[in-house]
Amino acid sequence: QVQLVESGGGLVQAGGSLRLSCTTSGSSARFNTMAWYRQAPGKQREFVARITHGGWGVYGDFVKDRFTISTDDAKTTAYLQMDNLEPDDTGVYYCKAEDPRGEYWGQGTQVTVSP
Repeated sequence: QVQLVESGGGLVQAGGSLRLSCTTSGSSARFNTMAWYRQAPGKQREFVARITHGGWGVYGDFVKDRFTISTDDAKTTAYLQMDNLEPDDTGVYYCKAEDPRGEYWGQGTQVTVSP
């Protein structure tokens, strides 16, 4: 059974930084894509960033060069480095991974940015 566990969320002041981690287990195949999404209170879940098997990062328009997605060499752990955080970045951040058998989601980690 594939499992994804996010960590690294917390409370930070505007302008601060956080580094989220997504640790995976249980997959016998390499993930084609790993991605981060977020959901703010009362809003729909939205795309934050994706990294392809080839290592290219794709970001949501609101990121504006503030976030960087990366993985370890084995592509079993994904990271999201978030700098210059803003109060609008507050929400639950979810990790998603895809392999040939399907897509998988973690339970999320809370990020709260105070003014």
